[in-house]
Amino acid sequence: MNFADSRGYPRLLSLLFPGLLIGIFVPCIASGEDFSLELTEFEKKPYTLGGFAEIKWERMNIREEGSTTLLNLHDPPSTLNRLTTSMQFKGSYTKWIAGFNWLAAGYARQDDLGWADSLDLYEGYLTLHPRPAINGALGKKAYTWGKGYAWNPVGFINRTKDPNNPEEALEGYATAEAEWIKSFSGALQNIAFTSVVLPVERNLNEDFGAEGHVNLAAKLYLLYFDTDVDFIVYTGESRTDRFGFDFSRNITTNFEMHGEIAYLTDIDRPILQQDGGISVETGDITSALVGIRHLSSQDLTSIVEYYYNGDGYSAKEMSIFHDLVDDAAAQRTNAGDDDLPVTISGSRSYTRPYAGENYLYARFSLKEPFDILYFTPAMTTIINLDDDSFSLTPELIYTGYTNWELRLRYAILEGDPGSDFGEKQNRSRLELRLRYFF
Repeated sequence: MNFADSRGYPRLLSLLFPGLLIGIFVPCIASGEDFSLELTEFEKKPYTLGGFAEIKWERMNIREEGSTTLLNLHDPPSTLNRLTTSMQFKGSYTKWIAGFNWLAAGYARQDDLGWADSLDLYEGYLTLHPRPAINGALGKKAYTWGKGYAWNPVGFINRTKDPNNPEEALEGYATAEAEWIKSFSGALQNIAFTSVVLPVERNLNEDFGAEGHVNLAAKLYLLYFDTDVDFIVYTGESRTDRFGFDFSRNITTNFEMHGEIAYLTDIDRPILQQDGGISVETGDITSALVGIRHLSSQDLTSIVEYYYNGDGYSAKEMSIFHDLVDDAAAQRTNAGDDDLPVTISGSRSYTRPYAGENYLYARFSLKEPFDILYFTPAMTTIINLDDDSFSLTPELIYTGYTNWELRLRYAILEGDPGSDFGEKQNRSRLELRLRYFF
C-alpha cells in the first residue's frame, strides 16, 4: 500500500483546487459568458452508508463416519439442508478532525437441526486526525495485518480468516490505536508506525486469550524500493510473545509476490498418544506463507499460496487422532450409549480449521469468458500436502443486475480415511447465494 497515494490526497487537492478554479473561470471570462458556481457541489458528504442483505441456501452431504461428524453430531443425517438470511450495515461519519465508523452484522438460520440467530457489532470505533501525519482510533476495530490472501501467520491480533471466503468482514477487538505516518522522496518512500493496546477482561475481548491483562501490538510499515514491508510484534500475557515480517512487491504490472513469516514463543501443543493419553509439548514455532497473484491478458486472475503451519500436526499425528475417535465411537455403540457424544481429550486442537502442517491454496477466476457480460466462473482448491486430501470448489458468479450478485458454489472434500479433508463433516456442499448491495 502506498501511503503517499492515500494520505497525500488533502495536500494534492489543495494544490489542484486553485488550478481547477482558474481552469473553469478563465475560459468563461474570456468568452464573456455568465457563469455561476455552487461550491456545495464540491463538498464531500460527512457520512457514508452501505451494506448488503442476502439469502443463502445450502445442501450438505454428510460424511457420517467422519471424525468431525462423530464429535459434533449424535445421530448424523445423511444430508443437511440450511437456509440463512443475513445482513451487514456499515457507515461512517466525519466532522472536522473526528469520525465514527461502524459495521453491524446479523443472521438468522434454519436447518434440519434447528434454529440459530445472531446480531453483533463487528466494528464501532472513534477516529481522530489532529494532524495529517497522526491518527488515532478507540473502540472495536477489525485488523487485517499481513499480506496473505487465504492465511495470515503474522495477523497476531486478527480474527482468523475463512480461506473459502477470505474477503468477508470479520469481527474486531476493542482496542486503542495510534498511528504516525511520514513520506519521503528517496528509496524509502513511506514509513508508518502503528501501536495498538488490546485489553482482555471479563466481557471485553475475553475470547482473545487469558483475562486480566493489557496487551500491546505494533507494526512498522515501510515502502522501500517499491516493496511493501511490515515488521510486527506482539507482547502481553493473554498470549505468548510473537514477532513477524511480511512483504509484497509487484514484479510486473500484473504479477505480484508476497510472503509472511511469524515466530511464536512458548506455544503449547497437545499431542495425543495411541493409548489415548495426552502430552503437552511447549516450545517456539515458526509459521510462514509465500504466494503470488497474477492477472493475464485474458482477465484470468490466479492466486497461489503455500502455507506452513508451525503449530500444525503431521499426517501421522492426525491419523492417531482419527483412530481414537473411531475407537471411542465403536465403544459407545457397543455400550449402547449412542445418544452420548464422542469425546476425546485434546480434540479441540485437532479439529480447528487447517490443523495440518503444509497447505497449498489456489484460486483461479476468469472475467466474462466468451464475452458473456457480468459472468465470472472461478475455481478454488485447498490441498493438505502431507496426506494429499483436498477441497475443490467451482463457482459461478453473475452481476448483471445493478447492486445484485448471484453466486452458485459446489464444494467437494476428498481424502483417504484418517486424512484431513477425508474426515471432515461434509462430503460436499451445494450453495446458492443471492446478495443485494445498498
